[in-house]
Amino acid sequence: MSAESPGPKQSGFKSFFSNALRPKKSRQTLRKGGSRSMTDLRLSSTRPSTSADEPLPPMPDLAPLQAHRAKYQQAHANLDTQLGERRDYTTIIHSLGVLEPDDTYGPADINNEYRDPGEADIAKLPPHLWAQIASFLNPCDAACLAISTITLYRRLGPRYFLTLEAPKNAQHRLDFLVTIDQTLPHHLLCFPCGIYHRRTSEGSERLKPAHIINPLFVCPEATNSLNPPPRHRITHGRSLPFAFVQLILRAHRFGSSYGIPVDSMGRRWTRDGWSHTTRYLIHDGRLLMRVVSQTFAEPDLPRSSQRILLHSREDYWPYFSACAHWRDGELMPACRCALDHVPSRRSSGGLQDLEHKVKDKWSGKRFDPNALTSLCGFCKPMRRCPECPSEYLLEVKLSEDRTDMRGGVVFRQAIVVTRWTDLGDGTSPTGIEWASVNGFSDKYDSFTHPNYAKRGIASIFEAAFTADTLPGQRMISMNPKKKKLGEQGHEWY
Repeated sequence: MSAESPGPKQSGFKSFFSNALRPKKSRQTLRKGGSRSMTDLRLSSTRPSTSADEPLPPMPDLAPLQAHRAKYQQAHANLDTQLGERRDYTTIIHSLGVLEPDDTYGPADINNEYRDPGEADIAKLPPHLWAQIASFLNPCDAACLAISTITLYRRLGPRYFLTLEAPKNAQHRLDFLVTIDQTLPHHLLCFPCGIYHRRTSEGSERLKPAHIINPLFVCPEATNSLNPPPRHRITHGRSLPFAFVQLILRAHRFGSSYGIPVDSMGRRWTRDGWSHTTRYLIHDGRLLMRVVSQTFAEPDLPRSSQRILLHSREDYWPYFSACAHWRDGELMPACRCALDHVPSRRSSGGLQDLEHKVKDKWSGKRFDPNALTSLCGFCKPMRRCPECPSEYLLEVKLSEDRTDMRGGVVFRQAIVVTRWTDLGDGTSPTGIEWASVNGFSDKYDSFTHPNYAKRGIASIFEAAFTADTLPGQRMISMNPKKKKLGEQGHEWY
């Protein structure tokens, strides 16, 4: 055997190496016609380079599979991938009358001011038929229907507006005037008169005490005690006219030119030994109010002294803020129970001081006159009025007495009563919240109402201003036995 001829082992190695470099049959099938599916880095150096004059083939915008997906994704953009239903229900309703599918058909553009008016469709019905339709509506809704378009006004006429002038339709007239509130930024609806009055001090209305005359507009019924404007008693000597609730919520709904900001309503004042602080919040289109009232309390007060401390001598209402149902239930008994928890001072006459020191040393405790006071299970829980959106919290805590003339920092025990309430949406004094808080309606149930059935007014109010939450308190009914005795009862005084 010559040296040039390969041996059996050498020929086998060359055949194995050549088979390893040869592409598989599947790859040969994919590379028919000399095309390659992937770039071969090994052969890139041996491949002849293209000339500069030869143009490169254009790149496709999208791959065929991606273009296919984009086409069907655009066609089925309004389809629910889980249920296969259209999300646009307007298209479904309008497509019921279309025999052939039309991709250009879309929902009606209601907000477009250039769309075709519907006056022609209204004019198709005769006047007596529109009068028959309006006969099924109350005077307020019939007047709203007549004023909606000029065609309907010509069909129905002014008779429905003249119907609102009747004394028996006074409430329907007010309901109709509320609907045009957005068109009158410089006026304010006066409910005793049923007329829009011009605002005398736009943007500078300020809440003042009850004994100060504070007109917001010129009204002939302002001094008529038989037809007073609606107002809510905040505390003794302070009230909130419904006109301010209108101004706050009008500015919130329509703009600043319609009223005043809610932040301008907060006040602090002191009267009859009580200090009060008010704050307001708009939540879900309703006005919430918080009133914090406190006064210093001496320990071991008899029942008569508790009455003088809690009740006013003018109208026998509490000095602190309370709803119209404060006489029914356990609000005042809970206040008297909280006063009983004010810690009493130790008597130091004779050998009593030495006796107290020996007892403290024997028990291992130290007497602190400024220690925190804990309430019992009767007066500690928060109370909610079942007939109106009002919640109460009673506390006995140390507070700095700045009126003490002895000098230095003096802390005394004080009783603090906090009330949270919902004053309604400010559209009408006949609203369910405003009417129930003032005792004009008994249709409100605070424990089943959807607004506060699962969350308290206090939690909503405090969460809007601070990340801290109120301490865990039980929320119980202010009148668990549901007895409505009013002044005939004996526990309220």
